[in-house]
Amino acid sequence: MPVKFVGLHHVQLLIPSGGEDDARRFYAGVLGMTELEKPTVLKARGGCWFRGGGWEIHLAPVPSFEPARRAHPGVLVDGLDLLAEKLEAAGHPVEWDPHFPGHRRLYAFDAHGNRLEFLEPTD
Repeated sequence: MPVKFVGLHHVQLLIPSGGEDDARRFYAGVLGMTELEKPTVLKARGGCWFRGGGWEIHLAPVPSFEPARRAHPGVLVDGLDLLAEKLEAAGHPVEWDPHFPGHRRLYAFDAHGNRLEFLEPTD
């Protein structure tokens, strides 16, 4: 019997040590995601977790942080233009990319320079 994948639980991105407050301002403040309580056994590692609209992101601090400039989560959105406005109003420029058939999409970077892709189906 083949393995049956049932969904994506989370994506993990790295942040610099001590970068949790900037992450909160971006993921909770700009994107409107809800911060999750980390399990007690994992709290000592630092970082923060967020959930909203069917996706979850875990942010892990590392001392030798370098942002993910190419690797990225691709997040489906209903209201891409509104999201673009919110991002730009918060000082996060967006880059529109028309090269994904059946979708409108844009790229943006979080507070630490990690690339995020947001897509809205056109069908």
